[in-house]
Amino acid sequence: MPEHFHLLISEPQHGNSSVVVQVLKQRFARTVLEKIRRRQQCEQKSLWETKEEDIRIWQRRFYDFNVWTERKRIEKLRYMHRNPVKRGLVLEPQQWLWSSFRFYSYGEPGTVA
Repeated sequence: MPEHFHLLISEPQHGNSSVVVQVLKQRFARTVLEKIRRRQQCEQKSLWETKEEDIRIWQRRFYDFNVWTERKRIEKLRYMHRNPVKRGLVLEPQQWLWSSFRFYSYGEPGTVA
């Protein structure tokens, strides 16, 4: 999705899933901010300059949902795979590059598994 992502993970043996999400979001935000910095250095200055600390990449908190049954896991996975179609980004789930649909449906390795 352009402004969010879905992640279905197992509980880690040590630590907690919040740390996984935190690290993922931090690394992505650093990459995006670095690209913004490089672009701003090359461009003409703007009258309405945005301070780097004012740029928000992510919302403060993520939404999590504990999945206790296989039925609920499949329900959540189907929701994740259909989300780009529902949003009108693709016509079929297998067209979304950042999806595990092709892995689960056809056993094909892809960008996400």
